[in-house]
Formats: sequence, structure tokens, C-alpha cells
Amino acid sequence: MKKLILFTLFLSLICLSAFSQTQNEEKQIQDLIQNSFDDLFSSFQSEKLKDYYTGDFILLEQGEVWDIPTILNYFDRAKQNPNPPTRVNRFEFIETKIEDNRAWIAYHNFATISLNGEVVREIRWLESATAVKGPEGWRLDMLHSTRVEKEE
Repeated sequence: MKKLILFTLFLSLICLSAFSQTQNEEKQIQDLIQNSFDDLFSSFQSEKLKDYYTGDFILLEQGEVWDIPTILNYFDRAKQNPNPPTRVNRFEFIETKIEDNRAWIAYHNFATISLNGEVVREIRWLESATAVKGPEGWRLDMLHSTRVEKEE
């Protein structure tokens, strides 16, 4: 009986450890999304692209394909604005799935755009992304974005 109790306890600890690791990796993927938008699309820190994206990353944005050079060009243009708006990102995560070194995530992306302290636009997207885990950690390799129009 003692062996059965110890065996059950051992299995429970293994399951708990695996569950905890999965939750930790899900949080890493969700943080990857949040931080990439904050650093890249709010602050245009192009030097951080490699911290979030693979070298062959693509963004499918409203029917257009954006690769790394397209994104860098967008950042360069945005940095030239002498009075840039402020973008605050918020996410509602729908689902995050991880299998080995691949991850998939679906979420709502909300951006509030302000200029001189006044909200000038609120935008919402329904998005999904895939990520791969390499030696440096998780990196996004694809993001698909569809703008959601405001309901009247």
C-alpha cells in the first residue's frame, strides 16, 4: 500500500511539473506578442526585430504580405514623423497551443492611438501567430492580422 501511495504521489508531481512548464511557456508566448508590439509597433525599435522575429518572418496584414524589409521601411517612415502619435496595445488571448518547439496563438489586439494626450483612434484586430523555439528562446515566424471594424 505504501508503494502505491508513493507511486501515485510521484506521478502527480510529474503531471504537476509538466502542467506548470506548459503554463510558463504559454505565458512566454503571450509576453512575446505583447512585448513585440510594444517595442516594435509602438516604439519602432527596429534593433529589437531579432529579439522577436525569425529571419524569415512574414506578417499577413489586411491582404498584404510584409517581410522584414517592408517592416523596417515602415519603421523608418514612422520615425520621421516630428510629432508621432502614441500607441498603447492591449491583448485578449483566445488560445495558446504549444507542441515541442512550435507554438500557435490566437488573440484580439486592441490599439489606442493618441496624439498630444488625446485619443484619436482605436483599432482592433483578430490575429493569429506562430512561433518557433530556438537557442535564444521563442521567436515569431508568422503573424496573420485581420482588422475588425467597429460595430455601429
